[in-house]
Amino acid sequence: MASSMAFSATTFFTTTQARTANSNSSFSSPSIPFIKPSSFGSSKSAFFQNGFSLNSSNLPGFVVKPRSFSVNARAATEKTIYDFTVKDIDKKDVPLSKFKGKVLLIVNVASRCGLTSSNYSELARLYEKYKNKGLEVLAFPCNQFGMQEPGSNQEIKQFACTRFKAEFPIFDKVDVNGPFTVPVYQFLKSNAGGFLGDLIKWNFEKFLVDKNGKVVERYPPTTSPFQIEKDIQRLLAA
Repeated sequence: MASSMAFSATTFFTTTQARTANSNSSFSSPSIPFIKPSSFGSSKSAFFQNGFSLNSSNLPGFVVKPRSFSVNARAATEKTIYDFTVKDIDKKDVPLSKFKGKVLLIVNVASRCGLTSSNYSELARLYEKYKNKGLEVLAFPCNQFGMQEPGSNQEIKQFACTRFKAEFPIFDKVDVNGPFTVPVYQFLKSNAGGFLGDLIKWNFEKFLVDKNGKVVERYPPTTSPFQIEKDIQRLLAA
């Protein structure tokens, strides 16, 4: 499958190395080389760690077909999502065990991305449609990709709830790559390694978690929430 993707990063692998690295990816894109992290600033460090500087205006050209869905979690681990406690947008502790028995769609969000409007709108509609059937959408703001989530927690909350009528839980702004990655994202990535290793690639990457707290699927940023609806339906019916 041919894919076009604009990176403001420097190629540092040879073609052979890139092909080898890509052979372990979760979806194939042989024309895209391995790249080294950009020098964007992180919210907690002098340089953005283990992320990519993508030009969001070109992201729509990065078209990736979602991988085939499976209701079986791939990683053999005793841990589940319920072992973690996170902070919500108001800095209050939230044990994720409160979502036991529900299907979770976990997304790293941003307010100033080219994917913001479509993703927030579709996430809100999916949540409204399935919240009473057992779906929870968990949104984690992140400023690591093009610094497109620079606002305070309250500004993020007002933006999502006012502009998009988001009723799903929104959490504290976090790092999803690098040395300050929050534990819940370390768990998500280790249980669903994706393209270019386990790095989150851009805003609005998505993880689907089943009713037992196991990661069953990972979707690239350009996969729209509506494209995931059938997978959600299967897990809700399981």
